[in-house]
Amino acid sequence: MGTVTLGVSIAVPEPYGSQLQQLRAGFGDAAAYGIPTHVTLVPPTEVDADRLPAIRAHLAGVAAAFRAFGMRLAGTGTFRPLSPVVFVQVVEGGNGCTRLQAEVRDPEGPLSRELAFPYHPHVTVAHGISEEAMDLAFSTLAEYSAEWVCDSFALYEQGSDGVWRKLREYPFGSGPTGVPAQPGSLTDTAAERAVRPS
Repeated sequence: MGTVTLGVSIAVPEPYGSQLQQLRAGFGDAAAYGIPTHVTLVPPTEVDADRLPAIRAHLAGVAAAFRAFGMRLAGTGTFRPLSPVVFVQVVEGGNGCTRLQAEVRDPEGPLSRELAFPYHPHVTVAHGISEEAMDLAFSTLAEYSAEWVCDSFALYEQGSDGVWRKLREYPFGSGPTGVPAQPGSLTDTAAERAVRPS
């Protein structure tokens, strides 16, 4: 059946997702419109295509047992010189992201993998562009802020064109008050629906 390249992430909702994507493109990052604005849970991972059913079942189980949590972005950071990345910082919700990614990457599960660097939740706004452009991204978004309630995550597949497309969204099983989510309330029913540039 071949292989597919998958990623798991928390989408940054509107209007913030579009704002940051447009800014990323404006800084000269050619990948901006092929990557929906997100917080990574599992980075690009190549797997055998026949593992998809097990991966989907695993993600559904993780989501069903997880609870919604608050997210807040504020200011910028960078991984330079180790990695040519400028990002918006996750200043609230980082613990939730860290717990979630650990469960998604459960060593006993179908998405187990080692990371090249310790996990650090963030929203990339510039990657692999000139130092001057990355400096501009760092300063332009220094006062940026956004907040929302994270109540789901999604599975994405990278196409041969390099564009990441959402395969399915996984709503958490209970909200901040412990009330179970309605079945299918946030599920993307068109499993292969391409994500519009947001």
